Amino acid sequence: MARLISDTGATVDLAAMRDFDMPLYDGDMEAREGLPRGALALRDRLDRSDAFVISSPEYYASVPGVLKNAIDWVSRVRPQPFKTKHALLVSASPSLVGGNRGLWALRIPLEHLGTRVYPDMFSVANSYQAFTEDGTLADPGLRRRLTDTVAGFLSLVEADVR
Repeated sequence: MARLISDTGATVDLAAMRDFDMPLYDGDMEAREGLPRGALALRDRLDRSDAFVISSPEYYASVPGVLKNAIDWVSRVRPQPFKTKHALLVSASPSLVGGNRGLWALRIPLEHLGTRVYPDMFSVANSYQAFTEDGTLADPGLRRRLTDTVAGFLSLVEADVR
């Protein structure tokens, strides 16, 4: 995704959840200590962006706990950093549904917080066989669909931020 987006000329700030260390959300801890550095760092990255892409695995038909925890912490920031941001959700999974159920579950908290989640999420099924050595999708039809999805998403973001 980062390479595909970068190839369009858009600026990519690639990050992983491990870049944003934070404990499990605890309202009492928040009241005592404030927001953890990891949540504030994620907030800062969101503030500097017009849009974001989340590439998420599916854990038992839902959102990974570490991702949901990060959303919970960052949701406590005011003004709300997710509000009015555009998001594209993608997944790859060895399952036959490609992580799509997890993306549907992920939409709920993001949309509740005001994120404009792009309608066309992208999931890759049978992921162990879906990619070439360099990380490119092996199937030309899927590659074309992903390219079209990214182009549509970026076009929407660009139109909104002008």
